[in-house]
Amino acid sequence: MNRPVTLIEPGTVKLDRVLPGPVSRVWSYITQSDKRAQWLAAGDFDLRVGGAIRLDFDNDRLSGGGKGKRKEGLATFDGVITRLEPRRALSHTWNWDGASTEVTYELAPEGKGTRLVIVHRNLQGRELQADVMGGWDAHTGILEDVLNGERPRPFWETQRKLARQYAAAI
Repeated sequence: MNRPVTLIEPGTVKLDRVLPGPVSRVWSYITQSDKRAQWLAAGDFDLRVGGAIRLDFDNDRLSGGGKGKRKEGLATFDGVITRLEPRRALSHTWNWDGASTEVTYELAPEGKGTRLVIVHRNLQGRELQADVMGGWDAHTGILEDVLNGERPRPFWETQRKLARQYAAAI
């Protein structure tokens, strides 16, 4: 399976995707709540090491008119920024079901686009890992659509299909 997300070690997944546009534009879609809400989750980021982050997911809204809405409503997660190199790298903890995971976003110019690498650590269990792999693939696919000015693909329909494919591959 040729997918942008791989299991690089037990409990750690890595997404590697080239997105359209300059690093500064992609960075704004990671760090600014209103832009991040279009592909991942709204919520404030206090952009300093030790600053709080909040992720307010409304994946049903991301599904637009697509099939498979879950009507789950808002899911909120918090964490703390552990690394900040503006327009280059951002890491934060992500408190999830009583556990603390960590996400790192790294950005680099790639031709006319931006290479985005996301590493998500401390994911316990095969089912969670596959679900997160499908989630990052679907969310960044929506980001790619938004950056291209296209109608975003439906989240839940895409994520469920991808999670099944990742589960079969790991």
